[in-house]
Amino acid sequence: MSDTRDDTNDHRETGTGAGGTADGTSGGTHGIDPAVQAELNRLRASIDNIDAAVVHMLAERFKCTQQVGVLKAEHNLPPADPSRESRQIARLRELAVNARLDPAFAEKLLNFIIAEVIRHHETIADETR
Repeated sequence: MSDTRDDTNDHRETGTGAGGTADGTSGGTHGIDPAVQAELNRLRASIDNIDAAVVHMLAERFKCTQQVGVLKAEHNLPPADPSRESRQIARLRELAVNARLDPAFAEKLLNFIIAEVIRHHETIADETR
Protein backbone atom coordinates (compact mmCIF):
# COMPACT_ATOMS: atom_id res chain seq x y z
CA MET A 1 0.00 0.00 0.00
CA SER A 2 1.41 3.42 -0.95
CA ASP A 3 1.42 6.45 1.29
CA THR A 4 -0.70 9.17 -0.36
CA ARG A 5 -0.84 11.81 2.37
CA ASP A 6 0.07 15.36 1.33
CA ASP A 7 2.81 16.91 3.45
CA THR A 8 2.53 20.30 1.69
CA ASN A 9 4.82 22.04 4.16
CA ASP A 10 7.62 19.73 2.99
CA HIS A 11 7.53 21.18 -0.54
CA ARG A 12 8.34 24.74 0.45
CA GLU A 13 11.77 26.33 0.19
CA THR A 14 11.29 28.49 3.28
CA GLY A 15 8.74 29.16 5.96
CA THR A 16 7.47 27.08 8.77
CA GLY A 17 4.34 25.48 7.32
CA ALA A 18 1.85 23.68 9.50
CA GLY A 19 3.52 22.53 12.67
CA GLY A 20 6.88 23.85 11.54
CA THR A 21 9.55 25.71 13.42
CA ALA A 22 11.29 28.99 12.63
CA ASP A 23 14.37 27.16 11.32
CA GLY A 24 12.34 25.46 8.58
CA THR A 25 12.33 22.04 10.21
CA SER A 26 9.07 20.31 10.86
CA GLY A 27 9.52 20.10 14.60
CA GLY A 28 7.96 16.68 15.17
CA THR A 29 8.63 15.47 11.58
CA HIS A 30 5.00 14.32 11.19
CA GLY A 31 5.96 11.08 9.52
CA ILE A 32 8.75 12.52 7.36
CA ASP A 33 11.55 10.08 6.73
CA PRO A 34 14.49 11.26 8.90
CA ALA A 35 16.84 11.00 5.90
CA VAL A 36 14.53 13.24 3.86
CA GLN A 37 14.28 15.72 6.74
CA ALA A 38 18.08 15.75 7.09
CA GLU A 39 18.45 16.47 3.37
CA LEU A 40 15.84 19.24 3.54
CA ASN A 41 17.69 20.76 6.49
CA ARG A 42 21.02 20.55 4.64
CA LEU A 43 19.60 22.17 1.51
CA ARG A 44 17.82 24.87 3.51
CA ALA A 45 21.04 25.67 5.37
CA SER A 46 22.75 26.11 1.99
CA ILE A 47 19.94 28.39 0.83
CA ASP A 48 20.28 30.46 4.01
CA ASN A 49 24.04 30.81 3.45
CA ILE A 50 23.54 31.82 -0.18
CA ASP A 51 20.90 34.38 0.82
CA ALA A 52 23.34 35.88 3.33
CA ALA A 53 26.06 36.04 0.66
CA VAL A 54 23.66 37.74 -1.79
CA VAL A 55 22.78 40.39 0.81
CA HIS A 56 26.44 41.05 1.59
CA MET A 57 27.33 41.25 -2.11
CA LEU A 58 24.48 43.70 -2.73
CA ALA A 59 25.69 45.81 0.19
CA GLU A 60 29.19 45.91 -1.32
CA ARG A 61 27.76 46.79 -4.73
CA PHE A 62 25.78 49.67 -3.24
CA LYS A 63 28.87 50.96 -1.42
CA CYS A 64 30.59 51.24 -4.81
CA THR A 65 27.59 52.80 -6.53
CA GLN A 66 27.30 55.36 -3.71
CA GLN A 67 30.88 56.41 -4.48
CA VAL A 68 29.95 56.67 -8.17
CA GLY A 69 27.01 58.85 -7.18
CA VAL A 70 29.25 61.19 -5.21
CA LEU A 71 31.71 61.43 -8.10
CA LYS A 72 28.89 62.14 -10.56
CA ALA A 73 27.42 64.81 -8.30
CA GLU A 74 30.78 66.50 -7.81
CA HIS A 75 31.27 66.71 -11.57
CA ASN A 76 27.67 67.52 -12.52
CA LEU A 77 27.20 64.22 -14.37
CA PRO A 78 23.67 62.84 -14.80
CA PRO A 79 22.51 60.23 -12.27
CA ALA A 80 21.64 57.74 -15.03
CA ASP A 81 23.87 56.44 -17.81
CA PRO A 82 21.57 54.60 -20.26
CA SER A 83 24.39 53.32 -22.49
CA ARG A 84 26.24 51.83 -19.48
CA GLU A 85 22.99 50.34 -18.20
CA SER A 86 22.29 48.72 -21.60
CA ARG A 87 25.79 47.23 -21.69
CA GLN A 88 25.39 45.93 -18.15
CA ILE A 89 22.04 44.33 -18.94
CA ALA A 90 23.46 42.61 -22.03
CA ARG A 91 26.47 41.44 -20.01
CA LEU A 92 24.31 40.13 -17.18
CA ARG A 93 21.99 38.32 -19.59
CA GLU A 94 25.00 36.55 -21.11
CA LEU A 95 26.31 35.64 -17.66
CA ALA A 96 22.87 34.30 -16.76
CA VAL A 97 22.72 32.11 -19.86
CA ASN A 98 26.16 30.71 -19.08
CA ALA A 99 25.10 30.07 -15.49
CA ARG A 100 21.83 28.43 -16.61
CA LEU A 101 19.77 31.15 -14.98
CA ASP A 102 16.78 32.61 -16.79
CA PRO A 103 18.18 35.74 -18.51
CA ALA A 104 14.80 37.49 -18.30
CA PHE A 105 14.85 37.04 -14.52
CA ALA A 106 18.45 38.32 -14.35
CA GLU A 107 17.46 41.37 -16.39
CA LYS A 108 14.49 42.11 -14.12
CA LEU A 109 16.73 41.86 -11.09
CA LEU A 110 19.36 44.17 -12.58
CA ASN A 111 16.71 46.69 -13.68
CA PHE A 112 15.41 46.75 -10.11
CA ILE A 113 18.93 47.33 -8.78
CA ILE A 114 19.69 50.00 -11.41
CA ALA A 115 16.50 51.89 -10.52
CA GLU A 116 17.55 51.93 -6.87
CA VAL A 117 21.07 53.08 -7.77
CA ILE A 118 19.69 55.93 -9.90
CA ARG A 119 17.42 56.94 -7.02
CA HIS A 120 20.47 57.04 -4.73
CA HIS A 121 22.42 59.08 -7.31
CA GLU A 122 19.56 61.58 -7.60
CA THR A 123 19.46 61.94 -3.81
CA ILE A 124 23.21 62.48 -3.64
CA ALA A 125 23.01 65.07 -6.44
CA ASP A 126 20.19 66.92 -4.65
CA GLU A 127 22.21 66.96 -1.41
CA THR A 128 25.30 68.27 -3.22
CA ARG A 129 23.51 71.29 -4.74
